[in-house]
Amino acid sequence: MAEKKKRRSLNTFVILLVVLLAVSIVTWVASGQTYTGFDEETGEAVEMAVQGASVSDILMAPIAGWHDAGDVIGFVFCLGIFLSILNATGALETGIHVLVKKLKGKELVLVWILMFLFSVGGTTYGMGEETVGFYILLAATMVAAGFDPLVGAATVLLGAGTGVLGSTINPFATGAAVSAAVDSGVDVNMGTVYVLAIILWFGTFILSGLFVTSYAKKVKTGKGSIFTAEQIKECTQAYGTSTEISDNVRLTGKQKAVLIVFALSFVVQILGFIPWEDLNEGIFNAFGFSAFLTGNPFGWWWFDDAATWFLLMGFVMGFIGLDDKKKFMPCVINGFTDMISVNLVIALARATTVIMATTGLGTWLVEASITALTASGLPAPIFGFLDYVLHVGLSFLVPSSSGLASLSAPIVSPIVAGMGWSVEASIMINVAANGFVNLFTPTCGFIMGGLALARIPWDTWVKWSAKLLAVIAVFSAVVLTVAMLILS
Repeated sequence: MAEKKKRRSLNTFVILLVVLLAVSIVTWVASGQTYTGFDEETGEAVEMAVQGASVSDILMAPIAGWHDAGDVIGFVFCLGIFLSILNATGALETGIHVLVKKLKGKELVLVWILMFLFSVGGTTYGMGEETVGFYILLAATMVAAGFDPLVGAATVLLGAGTGVLGSTINPFATGAAVSAAVDSGVDVNMGTVYVLAIILWFGTFILSGLFVTSYAKKVKTGKGSIFTAEQIKECTQAYGTSTEISDNVRLTGKQKAVLIVFALSFVVQILGFIPWEDLNEGIFNAFGFSAFLTGNPFGWWWFDDAATWFLLMGFVMGFIGLDDKKKFMPCVINGFTDMISVNLVIALARATTVIMATTGLGTWLVEASITALTASGLPAPIFGFLDYVLHVGLSFLVPSSSGLASLSAPIVSPIVAGMGWSVEASIMINVAANGFVNLFTPTCGFIMGGLALARIPWDTWVKWSAKLLAVIAVFSAVVLTVAMLILS
């Protein structure tokens, strides 16, 4: 790989602090602006006003962000212990080398397969925070295959991200938006929603896959890595995986057993998060037996359940794969320690969301901007395009797909329906815009945490993916604008 001059990258914590301070300044500018809120005791709609963030609000925001993201942070700590024990068995490193050796000359096939699997998780149940542990695993795999860490990170982020952008049955995006529209008295044709979602999903998935594999080919030939040789070396040391693969590499029986447990761990996690009750009552009832694990059956799992599961499976892998059981507790401590910086990133990213929620800035911005747009009297296709642009902007402030849907859909859907326009297109505008922004926004904790785990600076990710992101934005906007024109 060609030697390059080392570039300085912005520190992730600096980026997040700048975002936090910038949002705090906006709260001062918008102080006094009114919006419709809800009384916590009565649940009735009341007029509220934006409050400028106080010094104490700003100073306490990172701590509040830690509390607000407590379930995710606990999951990441347990995942760190799980990965630390896995690495100590040597099964992952050896398994990666065996896989790369078998796929020699066909490594790009692996990229397509894994990206598709992640995208299925994204479109079905909004796979996001659950991907954090995969960043370092795929980054290590791709480095061993002769690529660089960005190929691995992109496989995870763009795979799951394009699935979320084209959410079909994802209850946290499409489901939340449809529910909010129906609750406001608007009928929604789910068949039309699914068609639009599938077009967005497959279109952005193919664009992303072509972009990643094209870059991977350049890296393989030593012509196009955005990383310097020194950075690759630092990443390799952090991953604990050598890029030199022996011709005699083989898995032992214990290592094979550990990898089976490892694979089973993620399969069970995915089964736990899929909303089976919403998809099929019979399947959900059939999974009732699984409640013995965490108290919640598959379909009702959340991050505390997943954390418990990964901690348990970490212990199982240690029992099977560690010849010296005295290494067990040091692995636990090291795994916990390795995730401290990642969790600090997640907490600081969540701090911005906390500031917007406590001051009312997020709700006011959503309500004011959507009301202004829907009252403008624009033709349907122009409205659709501007609505997409608007929701892209709003998604920076409200990165939560369900949060944005619950704020905007009750306002947009009745107005769109009243104008005789496509409610289905407006729902997918909400979903796709939010999914697009969550491919790169620094206020998204799992992106920042995953990139930090893979040792990829956020600004490096944005610089590398900028062209692709622009293409995805244009593709999504065109599809949704045309849909608003045809369906209205």
